[in-house]
Order: sequence, then structure tokens, then C-alpha cells
Amino acid sequence: MSRGRGLLILTLLLLAAVVVAVLVGETPLRPGDYWTALTRPGSAPGEILWTIRAPRACMAALIGAALGLSGAALQGLLRNPLADPGVLGVSASAGLGAGMAIALGLAAIPGAIELSALAGALVAGALVVALAARFREPETLILLGVSISAFAGALSSLVYNLSPSPVTTAEVLSWMLGSVANRDWPDLISTAIPAAIGALLVAWSARGLTMLTLGEETAALSGLPMARLRAAAVGGAALLAGASVAAAGIIGFVGLAAPHLVRRFAGDDPGKTLLPSALAGAGLLVLADLAARVIPTEQELKLGVVTALFGAPLFALVAWRAARSWRA
Repeated sequence: MSRGRGLLILTLLLLAAVVVAVLVGETPLRPGDYWTALTRPGSAPGEILWTIRAPRACMAALIGAALGLSGAALQGLLRNPLADPGVLGVSASAGLGAGMAIALGLAAIPGAIELSALAGALVAGALVVALAARFREPETLILLGVSISAFAGALSSLVYNLSPSPVTTAEVLSWMLGSVANRDWPDLISTAIPAAIGALLVAWSARGLTMLTLGEETAALSGLPMARLRAAAVGGAALLAGASVAAAGIIGFVGLAAPHLVRRFAGDDPGKTLLPSALAGAGLLVLADLAARVIPTEQELKLGVVTALFGAPLFALVAWRAARSWRA
């Protein structure tokens, strides 16, 4: 399959997933209700479709695209198929920032949790960018990222341990599990701004990611500003992951699986994998959120739980098929 045809199919599948997510939900609507929602957006069916379902579906698509793009950039930069937005400690640091905000009682302040999570991600991202400028070896960067992630995870556990009440602990845990419920259009815009900046940085670094497939020495002799391109890839991926965690909590497997799903037609060029990975990640998360809404449970499943339940077997299947192709 050609790359252009693959992009077209991914775009159509994403649009179809968003349409289904808007039309289908826990509250059943009759065919006449959809017409009412189209002609009178202020009506009750219009409120359900355009105020509740549509921004939620669009937020899931945005976050999925950000995670897929971040995962593709990191896998290309580190030349590691197991890299994802959590490998550099950005997700864990963002979760730490949000957990501290909740534990300190800042949840009543609008946007405090989101800003705290984004601040945690930016601090970790800045540290990783500085390390990336000093250490070129991907193995070293991975080890340092794992160290940052472990330290942030330990501090998050300390927040649980020192939480002033069980209610606060439950609130921190609920946020960590991830969700796009109750998101509105202003939330979408506030998330799209840092995500767009991160996407531009990653897109600018695409030439460097492609050159790195030829090796560090060849990349250094290419004439490209590899240090700046490497920093842009790390910074963009960190900003994308941080914006995602700030908006919806920690959601796993999307950034890891999305690049593998599209690599068959995108090829081994990391630069050409970026856009397909974003589209695949967006579609995956829209479908995962739809499943979280329609699965009949007493309490709505958290989005992070659904992505783990479905993402782990999906990634295992992708890994199995990849192993078969390597043996062949």
C-alpha cells in the first residue's frame, strides 16, 4: 500500500470514528432527535451532541494524535521500537505535578491541575533536552529518562502516602487513570495550543530523524543542525505528551502502538511515520473513549484502563507479526 493511500484511509477512518462517537452514546437518541440537533443546536438533543459528545470526541482525537506523534518521534530519535512518551519521564512528571496540585487542595481553582501537570512536563522536558544536547547516545538518554520517570513515580507515591485524606487519594488516583469526560470546547483550545507547538517542533525535526537512521556519524557529517533537530524532537515530544497528560491524565499504549500500526506502509523512515502515527493514535483513542462510554458498567470506565485492556493485546499482536517478518 502506498503512503498516500494509507494516509487517505487513516483520515477516513478517523472521521468515521469521530462521527460514530458523536452519534452514539449512553443516552439513546431517535432519528428525529438528530435532525433537531442539526436544526436547533440549543435544544436538548443539540446540547447532547454539540456540548457533550462532540468536544469529548474531538478532545480524544487531539490527545490520541499528540500521543501517537510523540511516540513516533521518540521511536525515531532513540531508534528503539519500544520508546513511547513515558520513556523520558515526561508523563510521570506531569502526573506528579497534577497529583501535587490535587493534594494541596488546588482543584477548586479552574485550570490549576492542568497547569501544574503541564509545568511538570515542561520541567522534565527541559531537563531531557539539556541531556540530549550533552549525550548523543540513545541508550544513555533512555537510561536517564527511565531514571527521571522512576524518581517522579516515587514522588507521586509519596504524595499518595502523605495525602491528607482518603478522598484526596481517590481524586489523585482517578485523575491518574485518564479520562476526557466533561471536556468542553475551551478545554480543547487550551490543549491544542501547546500540542500545536510541539507538533511543529517534531515536524521540523523530521529531517534529522530520517538522517539518524544512517547512524550518528553520517548524521553528524550531513550538514544538518543535528543538535538543534535532536533538541526539537525531544522538546516537541515532551510538549505533546505534557499537553496530553495535562488534559486527560496518563494514557498508555497509544504512543507505543500507533507507530507500529502504520509502519507497514510508512516504511522505516521516521520522518514519514509522523503523520500516519498521529492519525492512527487519534483514531485509536476516539474508539477507546467510545468503548469506555458504551460498555455497560455501573461506573464509566476510565480511558487509561480501556487503552491498557485493548492496547496490550493489540501491541502483542503487532509484536508477534513483526517477529515473524524478522524471522522470514
